[in-house]
Parts: sequence; structure tokens; C-alpha cells
Amino acid sequence: MSNQVFKTDGAKITVFPDGPDWDGVKTATVGAFSCKTPESGAEVLNQAIAFIRAQGIRQILGPMDGDTWHSYRGVVQSDGSPAFLLEPRDSISELEVLKAAGFTQISGYFSARVPLAQTAQTVPPESAAFTIETWDGSDPEKLFDQVFELSCEAFSKNAFYKPISRDAFMAMYMPMVGVLKRELIFFARRPDGTLAGFLFGTPNYAEGPKPSSAILKTYASLEHGAGQHLAYAFHKAALAEGYDIAIHALIHDDNLSGLRSAAEHADVFRRYGLFGLKLDG
Repeated sequence: MSNQVFKTDGAKITVFPDGPDWDGVKTATVGAFSCKTPESGAEVLNQAIAFIRAQGIRQILGPMDGDTWHSYRGVVQSDGSPAFLLEPRDSISELEVLKAAGFTQISGYFSARVPLAQTAQTVPPESAAFTIETWDGSDPEKLFDQVFELSCEAFSKNAFYKPISRDAFMAMYMPMVGVLKRELIFFARRPDGTLAGFLFGTPNYAEGPKPSSAILKTYASLEHGAGQHLAYAFHKAALAEGYDIAIHALIHDDNLSGLRSAAEHADVFRRYGLFGLKLDG
């Protein structure tokens, strides 16, 4: 079933009928939502809901562009600081339209910042299960191929997970190669050379060509302790590269990495929500 776009003069929304499961039940998602007024937003949202109901689907997630591999979540609380690179944009007005239609928040996330001078003060305990290395900058397709395989395994138990094809994954990430900084990309490898974890950091180019902050954007691990070692390596490298601030980006409220961010005394500056609606009948 193909995606459907609904729009008026002042609003636009896309329905993605083949969304991830929510509580084991098929959903549709609504995303790419923008509106100039609550009234125009409510109009296109009502059209989207009517379409979803006509497909026999009774659960809706939003804002979400089809799945968690793509853009999802909306800003629910902010200190007003500028958006960082690849962050969901301020969407409080659209979220109010969703809430007025009966959507309720079902999952929460946050971003926090911390001065790099105060991070990574404690070296993680050594482990024989893996070693940490930086990316050498070569063969990006091989890099993302390994990341794809590990991501599918590491994220498969997450709520709202939906599988993605290798080709779709590569189409999303290969265009990012030009902005990657290899000094901020790390791998945890087992003694046999297989990948046990990865961390992608990136300069916050939303600040301009010479940013003062670096973003801990995505990491995943399959070995106990690998995440802590990867984060330590990132903080240490970012400080050595001359960045002042680390941004711990888009962390789930219940994620272990949230506890680590708090342990670094990181300051939460943005909160995000994913919302859901269960239709009657």
C-alpha cells in the first residue's frame, strides 16, 4: 500500500500505511506534518485518520515518517537553544493538533549537553571481549554494510522496530559520507575481528563550518560494556579535536545511555515525544 499525502492551503501530512507494530498490532504512521494554523492542521489530520480507518487499520503513530529509521518524534519541551544537526525541528504546534485529536504520548526522549572538559574523567574497566578502534576513513560502503548488520541485530528488540532492507539503509546513509569525520567514528571489535559495537559522532555543522560542539549521534553494541567504552573514546577524541561541548542526542528516557549521560552531569535542553492513537471500532 503506497503512502498518501493530504494537503490544504495551510497544511500538509503524509500517511505511511505500513508502519511498525505497536503492542503487537499493525499501525499506520503520520509524518511530514506541517500546518500554519490549528484549523488547517486538524483538517488534513482528519482526512488522514479517515483514510487510515478505511484501510482497516486501528492504530496510528506520529510524528513518524514510516519507521524509526527515518524521522520521528516531535519536540515537547525546549530551552530555546538552536536545533543541532539532524535534530527533529520544533513541532509543538503540530503536536498540539495531534493531541487535540486524541493522540497521547507513548514514548519519551531527550537531548543533553555537557562540557567535554568534565566528561570521561573515569576510564572504563578493561575488557578482553573487545577493543576500541577508530575508522580509518577507507571503504565507506563496507563500513555501512557492517553497521547495517549490527544495527538490525542491536535494535531488533526496541519498541516500534521495523526491519529495513540493506539497499534502503545504504540509500539513507551513503550520502552522509561527505560530512563524516573519521576521528569521531569508533568500533568495538571482538578478538576474532567481528563487530561488537559502533558509535557515530559528528561535528554539529548546524553551528557553521567550525562548530564548537560534537554530537554523539548513534551507537549500538552487542557486548556488555562496549557502549561505555565507545562513549569514553568519543568524549576523549572530541576534546582532543578542539570541541568544547558534547551533545548526547535523542536518547530514550529508559535507555542505559540516559543513565550514563546523567552520570556525566549533562544538562537536558530538549525533550521529544512519540504519540499514538487507538481508533474505536
